[in-house]
Amino acid sequence: MTESWRLTATDLAARVRARDISAEEVARDALARLDSANPAINAVVEHRPEEVLAAARAVDAALGRGEDPGPLAGVPVTIKVNVDQAGYPTTNGLRLQRALLAKEDSPVVGNLRRAGAVVLGRTNTPAFSLRWFTRNSLHGHTRNPRDPGLTPGGSSGGAAAATAAGIGAIGHGTDIGGSIRYPAYACGIHGLRPTLGRVAAFNASGPERAIGAQLMAVSGPLARSIPDIRAALAAMAAPDARDPWWVPAPLEGPPAPRRAALCVRPEGLATTPEVEKALRAAALALQESGWTVVETPCPPLREPARLQAMLWLAESRRGLNKALVEEADPDASFVFRCMESLCPAPDLNLFQDGLQARAGFLRQWSLFLERYPVVLLPVSAEPPFPDQLDVESESAFARVMEAQLVQVGLPLMGLPGLSVATSGDSAAPMGVQLIAGRYREDLLLAAGEVIAPRPITPVEPVTL
Repeated sequence: MTESWRLTATDLAARVRARDISAEEVARDALARLDSANPAINAVVEHRPEEVLAAARAVDAALGRGEDPGPLAGVPVTIKVNVDQAGYPTTNGLRLQRALLAKEDSPVVGNLRRAGAVVLGRTNTPAFSLRWFTRNSLHGHTRNPRDPGLTPGGSSGGAAAATAAGIGAIGHGTDIGGSIRYPAYACGIHGLRPTLGRVAAFNASGPERAIGAQLMAVSGPLARSIPDIRAALAAMAAPDARDPWWVPAPLEGPPAPRRAALCVRPEGLATTPEVEKALRAAALALQESGWTVVETPCPPLREPARLQAMLWLAESRRGLNKALVEEADPDASFVFRCMESLCPAPDLNLFQDGLQARAGFLRQWSLFLERYPVVLLPVSAEPPFPDQLDVESESAFARVMEAQLVQVGLPLMGLPGLSVATSGDSAAPMGVQLIAGRYREDLLLAAGEVIAPRPITPVEPVTL
């Protein structure tokens, strides 16, 4: 074995395209790594080795014919179980959906395949993709490979744990309230929540998404290097007419001043000393690279977070309650009860008011981002939580919700956010979050490369 699983996606693709290594060799290495690392963390919950090898051989065959197999030629990627992958159940962590077989790929899966990526397996999520922790009654409990006593994050906890452990070079995730950014933080890798409309979304296996999900839920990449995030975004963002929200925005925008706002305690967030230390170190790295960094308050996040929860819960109350009772997942039931207690049911007027207020908050943020093209703030007020903290008690749940202010507040505006790991290869995960204007992921990636210039080494999972 060559242990190609240790390489970054960009390095792997370059070697495969140069015929230095075959895509089949890469796939066999990836499958071997999955077999050795996954039992300790339960990140990948379904994979079919023969399909993986067949896809890799197709890449090699294309190269042999002199064809271009795509920019991610032979790169192993994982797919979260809440999006359609033809021939697989779109479980979303639910026993209720264990037989919900997808007949066609979702746009993000199809785009990755067309870029030459090889789908390695399906990654775990909490039931209903509801939590910042990853455990469900169908697929079981995903562990953080750096420290099994910490959450791997959620809802893309399987994607983050797998990528951190070298099971695939790129993980697909989704984010409506931090489900890419927080797992990346918890597992010590990078994760990008793209702008609304950047990556096409559609699951033919399910009903049309409700308006809250249409406005706030996105797919995006997790990876161990910022160049891999860039390459994955370019592949994922290819057009697909099935999503009317998709926008043909360029991946590179016009030049912008290298000026960033540092917000250590947005709206009074009780940021811990460890998190503040990481933020100030990231700010210093930017300054030493020629950026101007100004410490200043940022526009509102608390009211956007409240409205985000209200819009999401108002819709889920119409249909999710019945599914919650039928699924009877204890974690999801407890979390949903806690969320409902924090967010009373709105009438039609309040729901309309929430949608109306969204434009005003986005305007405030857009004007702020004209002055400061990048904003540096916490991913969470705390270091990664002890695993399953949110279901210990109602007070523990309230603590988690408060710490995750930025996670929940950002999606209402549809803005992009990048979680950047700053702990490098150390066991203790830590990171910072960057925010930019709509369709300016390029600014996030430019700043992210300054803060985290080196790839992260895959971690050997720590067992309990």
